[in-house]
Amino acid sequence: MTAIKHALQRDIFTPNDERLLGIVNVCKAGKKKKNCFLCATVTTERPVQVKVVKVKKSDKGDFYKRQLTWELRDLTEVDAKDASKENPEFDLHFEKVYRWVASSTAEKNSFISCIWKLNQRYLRKKVEFVNVSSQLLEELPKAEESVPSGESQSVAGGDEDALDEYQELSTREEQDIEGMMEMCEYAISNAEAFAEQLSRELQVLDGANIQSIMASEKQVNILMQLLDEALCEVDTIEGKLSSYEEMLQSVKEQMDQISQSNRLIQISNTNNGKLLDEIQFLVNYMDLSKGHIRALQEGDLMSPKGIEACINASEALLQCMNVALRPGHEKLMAVTQQQLLFAELRDTFARRLTNHLNNVFVHQGHDQSSTLSQHTAELTLPKHNPLHRDLLRYAKLMEWLKNTHREKYEGLSRTYVDYMSRLYEREIKDFFEVAKIKMAGTTKEAKGKFGLHGSSGKLTGSTSSLNKLTVQGSNSRRSQSSSLLDMGNMSASDLDVADRTKFDKIFEQVLSELEPLCLAEQDFISKFFKLQQHQTVTPPLAQPETEDIDGGTPSRVPPQAEHRHSLSSEKDLVRLMMNKIFQSIETELNSLIALGDKIDSFNSLYMLVKMSHHVWTAENVDPASYLSTTLGNVLVTVKRNFDKCISGQIRQMEEIKISKKSKVGILPFVTNFEEFAELAETIFRNAERRGDLDKAYVKLIRAVFMNVEKVASESQKTPRDVVMMENFHHIFSTLSRLKISCLDVERREAKHKYTDHLQSYVINSLGQPLEKLNHFFEGVEARVAQGVREEEVSYQLAFNKQELRKVIKEYPGKEVKKGLDNLYKKVDKHLCEEESLLQVVWHSMQDEFIRQYKHFESLIGRCYPGSGITMEFTIQDMLEYFSSIAQSH
Repeated sequence: MTAIKHALQRDIFTPNDERLLGIVNVCKAGKKKKNCFLCATVTTERPVQVKVVKVKKSDKGDFYKRQLTWELRDLTEVDAKDASKENPEFDLHFEKVYRWVASSTAEKNSFISCIWKLNQRYLRKKVEFVNVSSQLLEELPKAEESVPSGESQSVAGGDEDALDEYQELSTREEQDIEGMMEMCEYAISNAEAFAEQLSRELQVLDGANIQSIMASEKQVNILMQLLDEALCEVDTIEGKLSSYEEMLQSVKEQMDQISQSNRLIQISNTNNGKLLDEIQFLVNYMDLSKGHIRALQEGDLMSPKGIEACINASEALLQCMNVALRPGHEKLMAVTQQQLLFAELRDTFARRLTNHLNNVFVHQGHDQSSTLSQHTAELTLPKHNPLHRDLLRYAKLMEWLKNTHREKYEGLSRTYVDYMSRLYEREIKDFFEVAKIKMAGTTKEAKGKFGLHGSSGKLTGSTSSLNKLTVQGSNSRRSQSSSLLDMGNMSASDLDVADRTKFDKIFEQVLSELEPLCLAEQDFISKFFKLQQHQTVTPPLAQPETEDIDGGTPSRVPPQAEHRHSLSSEKDLVRLMMNKIFQSIETELNSLIALGDKIDSFNSLYMLVKMSHHVWTAENVDPASYLSTTLGNVLVTVKRNFDKCISGQIRQMEEIKISKKSKVGILPFVTNFEEFAELAETIFRNAERRGDLDKAYVKLIRAVFMNVEKVASESQKTPRDVVMMENFHHIFSTLSRLKISCLDVERREAKHKYTDHLQSYVINSLGQPLEKLNHFFEGVEARVAQGVREEEVSYQLAFNKQELRKVIKEYPGKEVKKGLDNLYKKVDKHLCEEESLLQVVWHSMQDEFIRQYKHFESLIGRCYPGSGITMEFTIQDMLEYFSSIAQSH
């Protein structure tokens, strides 16, 4: 172990200016036995640093290298595992616990003793030695005696004197030893002789040294005397140092007292600063100026300057009341007094403001009602802009009242709604009375016709029953149309385009007057009562009940109707206030719509277009607004009247009766459909609700088709084909002229029906001029169809050549012309004048007659070949007959 210690000192620690004082051969506990050395070292330079170094032999050679280094001051605990039994295991607690197993218990004890002594001498740090025998720490020499002499000197490095026994040879000493060994050549071969020689020389030197010491006894005595004197001086210095230390201790105590006093002064200053901050905070945020107090108590709420002063004072008061007090402030008497003052000022000003605004509402309501007479003669509504402008000066005060006195705020809201609802009810009622008078007219004739009495314009008459449509005769078409009721309740001759245009303008003016009125009032309510923000509030008004229109389809509800009962937003509150203020608008509009529908059911078309446009405009501005909701509800009524108008027209078609003694001609409901379509296309041009009209078109045209066929089947005077042909031709012409895109299918169907019945009528009519000839050739075709060959038909008794010649002779050209002339008269009698289809039918008959002529000639050529039989007249003769007959009539 000594050799290893010397090698480690030389190779590892000497280059780093370190001395090796303790060493132990160890391996890690519980792992593969890889030996290493733990070394306790100190530095040669001051301040002295004590370290524990782990040294391991290199795998590539026989030299040693450092692996880990710990500072002894980082050591917290040494655990020897067992103090009573020999156990080579021990733990060192640095930043973590390192567990080791020494090669022997003696080495472990020696190393632990070395660690204890180094700690006591250099660090004096409280390191816990656990499971270490007290004898090992107190009686180090005895512990060293138990170690073998050879190892004792190498591993027990306790005090520094013992550690200093080994010193490395100097260069001169090495040279002397080498010279001595050269002089004694046999030193290598005979070590005992060399040792004896060295011993003899040492004895000689010891003797010389003793003699030298004895000779220098005097010098020794002098040295001892000097040492005694030095010890006395040391005692003196130690006494002085003790007195100095006592003095310094007194000074230290005084400095501690001064430091404590300074600390208390600093704490006092800090507390004073915090107290000053708290006082400044309270003064800055809870102090209301005298001017603000005077404005709140007796400020003028009429003049603009007084209102502005009150607004500033109320905002300052609200800021003082809402200041966030710090913990403990509420216990201060001054804070409590200020809060009481603020509460009193708030209540006083809220009472003054509420009384003043109540008076303003009452006076403004009376002032507005006094001006109603100015608007009764004109179809205009009074403007409330001056009232709104005056009240908006108090908007900020209303917001303050809303935040501070909720009950008074809600009371003012109810008061405003109450007064304004009564004012608007009178204005709207008078406005609609004027509108009804202008719609119905003010002449005695209009009063008698519509049941108007006095100037109120209220309807007292009942709707006249629908007259059944009758056809009086072929030449009374013009007088007949004047006696027919049109699709509504009024006679078509009583209402012209000018009347309907007048109604349209009046209805548009009514809506145009109501729309800005409602929007202005809603905007004012939002601004004055500060209801723009979307916050949950408790509304001051109860929700008004809504009823279904006519007990049928429920009224249209706004998109947020599911939130009405919860009243979760201020928009709902605005809508409720508007419902309360304008509760009569919807009723009056429905009454006006009923009047318009009673005057002329076609007015529902005008009302549907106008109302749809205004609903669309209102929804673009605000889908959930009162105006949008109300107009939407009224639109349902208008749409219902429109549907009733269409249903009434269809019902009239189904109830029509025709005369059995006169020809039918163009049916009245076909003409009425044309009138309805022309009017509707004019009204619905670029309208938003075109889809409603298209659906009505489809219902009407299907009803027209069905009832035309019904009337044609029931007709006795006029052939069915003529009724179908004329009416479907009229329908086709109307649809082609108006170009209604949704009725393209019906237009093509009408053309197809017209063409089919024209062809059917022509064929049936042409069978009469050549009746026997038609019957003869029908029999020929029947024989051929039964299987008789065409060239053998002439051998049939009933269809031989003689019979054919006999039939042909019965129809000479003169007779044919006479028959065609009678046919022309008959066709002219069947057809009506309005449609002008006579020439069309006659030309079709000409084409059909030529086709039959060619067909007869073809049958003669095939069935009677070589007979030379021909008709008594030619195609050219027929063309002349048709032309001359047409010209003669």
